[in-house]
Amino acid sequence: MKFMLEQFVGNDEESIVSNNEIELLIKPRFCETDALGHINNTVIPMWFEAAREPIFEIVNPGQNLANWNLILAGFNIAFNAPTFYGKDALIKTSVSRIGNSSFVVTQSCWQAGEKTAEAQTTMVFYDYKTNKSQLLTDDIRVQLSELMPLEI
Repeated sequence: MKFMLEQFVGNDEESIVSNNEIELLIKPRFCETDALGHINNTVIPMWFEAAREPIFEIVNPGQNLANWNLILAGFNIAFNAPTFYGKDALIKTSVSRIGNSSFVVTQSCWQAGEKTAEAQTTMVFYDYKTNKSQLLTDDIRVQLSELMPLEI
């Protein structure tokens, strides 16, 4: 069965797809703050992972762990401004590059119109039985390309 991104994100009232990106609205929890009153810098990477869930669904429909076929090869994050409790945060997710067996997910965290963090995550289509990367299928490539920013 072909995966339909709109169908998946439509099941989560807080996730939408617009302008070739996934948007996930996060309501920061009090327990996610640090001693300075900011959202702790270990929390935002977890928000980014949650926002990558529709991408996991593209690569592994049903997200069956017995057939898991993704491995995280790299993750870089920059914190641009503090993120605070009490204001919603918007996570924007897109695919910035598609290679032969890997792709790069670009994400940003926005609060009150300000970009507070941004990250790039390299994901590899991976066979855990052989411990080797595998070529992305044409179907996966097409679906990932739907999350690439439109060229102007």
